[in-house]
Amino acid sequence: MHPREQTIFALSSGRPPSAIAVVRVSGSQANQILAALAGKLPAPRLAGRRLLRDVAGRPIDDAVVLWFPGPASATGEDVAEFHVHGGRAVLSALLAAISAIPNTRAAEPGEFTRRAFENGKLDLTEAEGLDDLIHADTDRQRRQALRQLQGLLGNRARDWRERIIEASALIEAGIDFSDEGDVPAELMAPALKMIRALHGEITEVLAAQGHAERLRDGLVVAIAGPPNVGKSTLINQLARREVAIVSPHAGTTRDVIEVQLDLDGYPVTVIDTAGIRETDDPVEQEGVRRARARAADADLVLWLTGPGVDAEGRPVGTAPVWVVRNKIDLGEGAPVAEAAVDRTFAISARRGDGLAELIEALVGFAGEFFGTGEGALVTRARQRELLRQAADGLQRGLILVKDGEELVAEELRAAAYALGRLLGRVDVEDVLGAIFQKFCIGK
Repeated sequence: MHPREQTIFALSSGRPPSAIAVVRVSGSQANQILAALAGKLPAPRLAGRRLLRDVAGRPIDDAVVLWFPGPASATGEDVAEFHVHGGRAVLSALLAAISAIPNTRAAEPGEFTRRAFENGKLDLTEAEGLDDLIHADTDRQRRQALRQLQGLLGNRARDWRERIIEASALIEAGIDFSDEGDVPAELMAPALKMIRALHGEITEVLAAQGHAERLRDGLVVAIAGPPNVGKSTLINQLARREVAIVSPHAGTTRDVIEVQLDLDGYPVTVIDTAGIRETDDPVEQEGVRRARARAADADLVLWLTGPGVDAEGRPVGTAPVWVVRNKIDLGEGAPVAEAAVDRTFAISARRGDGLAELIEALVGFAGEFFGTGEGALVTRARQRELLRQAADGLQRGLILVKDGEELVAEELRAAAYALGRLLGRVDVEDVLGAIFQKFCIGK
């Protein structure tokens, strides 16, 4: 039997031990497995309490079971669920009893969702939304992923694709009836009107997204500056715990330290780097090199200074640089030319002075960076690229009108093909493995 035809099973809840564990089964033998272990099938979609027994009749657990006949199930196949006590021994016995039944096997990562996709229960954008929902760490990530799972992009893409196909049908009808005199012109005019409207809608979506797809990975903020200006103290304050060693000795921080923060629902990775200075210590030299590299790759750089330390030596790159004058409880420090930096702040990382204003500014920066995150249609680079291909095809079609209807029709086919790939309905075998292998087992 082909692996796709085998019945799969997996633990779909958290790692044991737990109060309750859920084991899912999907495939043509799900009903046989449920009947063999529970004695009889419960009514569809109604929970039933059963004493589970293995094939030898030995009791496993007093459990709640559910039965979802396909295609009205999560995967589109027959699905059974076992809700058992979450002890390791209980799960071990249950999984062993299921695997003893022929043509069953443990599910691979993401295989339940992949079967749902292949059976038309969700499109690829919705599957990506489910993956993002599983891995969401902040409330904004959760809301964005849930909207994608509910078809925010998929529904729009299906509508766009249907309208492209409709416009293409008009143009190709004109080609077929080219000997009818005024028929082609009558068909081309409404088709071009539809193409212009579609191109405008898709380009508007692309222009309005900002860095919305980056919400999945988060904003990267690098704390950089000379040694002993309080970088480690600041990251400890932002993290509200001691993640970096604070020492009065210059050069204590040698490696890059990363902290994941949730700032008003925005995922932010804050990086504490080694003090940037000239040194003969080879280990510290490597730390300085890494500090400069991470600052160059960051989305925002907080350049810390202190009393008697100027703001010179700031990293040069495309990311905005905010100069943060630390240790204001010890003195004001050297003045900073306003034109030389994007923003300036004065704080005391040790006492907490000015931190609320700095955090508020970081939240505001994140909001501007992620753009329309609350209503973003595009959440992955793959989606943006395919939408861009569709928009480019539509634009080329409008340009090629003067060269003949056949060329316009070909560009429309390319645009529809790009949206088909976005939805996962044509030629996406190369991306399916990469997407579904990131899912956890049992999902």
